[in-house]
Amino acid sequence: MLAFASLLSAQTRKPSASPSSSKLISVNVTGSSRYTPEQIIAATGLQPGQNVSEEDFKSVTRHLGETGAFSDVAYSFQFGPEGMKLALQLTDSNPFVPVRFENIVWFSDQELFEKLRTRVPLFQGQLPVTGDLADEVSEALQVLAIELKLRGRVDYLRAGPEDGPMEAFEFSITGQPVIVRKVAFSGPSPAELPELEAAARKLTGKDYTRSLLMLQAEKNFLPVFLARGYLKAAVGAPQPKVAEDTPEETLVDVTFPITPGSQYKVTGVQLSGYKDVFPVEKLRALIHLEPGQPANAVQADQDVEALTKLYGTRGYMGVKIHPVPEMNDSDSTVGYVFQFQEGSTYKMGDLEVRGLDSKATDRIVAAWRLLAGETYNSDYPRQFLESISGQYPTDQWKITVHETAEDQDKTVDVSLHFDPRR
Repeated sequence: MLAFASLLSAQTRKPSASPSSSKLISVNVTGSSRYTPEQIIAATGLQPGQNVSEEDFKSVTRHLGETGAFSDVAYSFQFGPEGMKLALQLTDSNPFVPVRFENIVWFSDQELFEKLRTRVPLFQGQLPVTGDLADEVSEALQVLAIELKLRGRVDYLRAGPEDGPMEAFEFSITGQPVIVRKVAFSGPSPAELPELEAAARKLTGKDYTRSLLMLQAEKNFLPVFLARGYLKAAVGAPQPKVAEDTPEETLVDVTFPITPGSQYKVTGVQLSGYKDVFPVEKLRALIHLEPGQPANAVQADQDVEALTKLYGTRGYMGVKIHPVPEMNDSDSTVGYVFQFQEGSTYKMGDLEVRGLDSKATDRIVAAWRLLAGETYNSDYPRQFLESISGQYPTDQWKITVHETAEDQDKTVDVSLHFDPRR
């Protein structure tokens, strides 16, 4: 959760003498570029013809400021023979962030926006990061849940990285389980469907949470197309449809809209920035993109992993390799440039052994041949574990290797964790 604070100044101008209340003739609104005067007037709750007093104006000013939508709110009013005229001067606040509905599946986003705008006039699909406008939206959604006879409670989270700015308000309902019954796709060709359907099986029976489903789509659905050369494929937000609604749970069928785009074929592969650490032929042998074939972006990433491991065997633990696609949309072709930033070589640092008694630890340390100060070899831990597999077979021991690269002194500390299997 992220916390914010806001500052509101309310300025008033009082007449020298006035009755305690009078009929409201008009409301004039200036200063806001985000909202129309009609929206702001609706948010005040004031209507021409009603009986009002200055206390009502103070209350309205306070309410507008507490929403967080405005950094400054001022009012003035005039009396006339026919009643009172109110003038509101506002300054929009910033920033605003989007609203996401995580598992409120009984309405489409568009329907929710329309229903919320009638209940919360200042709602436009985004909310200020300060103030209580988000609480007003949550209360309006709670009313909708009650109308649907749902048992759950609507609440929200302020979403964003712990050390970064707030990104969105995420509204969800708890106490009314929303479960994925089945998953379907719109847009892909029959060739991709079997793999997509296989990847989708792990989602059935799980809680419906839009942001988590989108992460799964990026991880499991998009690679199906990237591996076939559809480099601009896009997976849209999941579209839920209520299939079954009971007091105990709500089952939804989910459709993922997919736009594959054009299939790109490789024209060639170039290497840039590499030096003489390895022969260029050895580097090219680890790159599997073939001219004339569909551009397999998943394979390109795997090739980068293989190249990175190769450099690690020579101590280049900070190497960065980027496969940059240069796409020609006119004929759906792409040329790749693998850009190398080799960096510095790292040395072996400290060795730590955990999970063994002192005698066994001493034996492991004595058997370790990569000494402190020597050029590090990222493949050596694997080789070492193979050499001791007779003493510590994998069916009896789980051995994990932790490498910590120290960028400042260019060393790698290694920790071996021995855990007996039960």
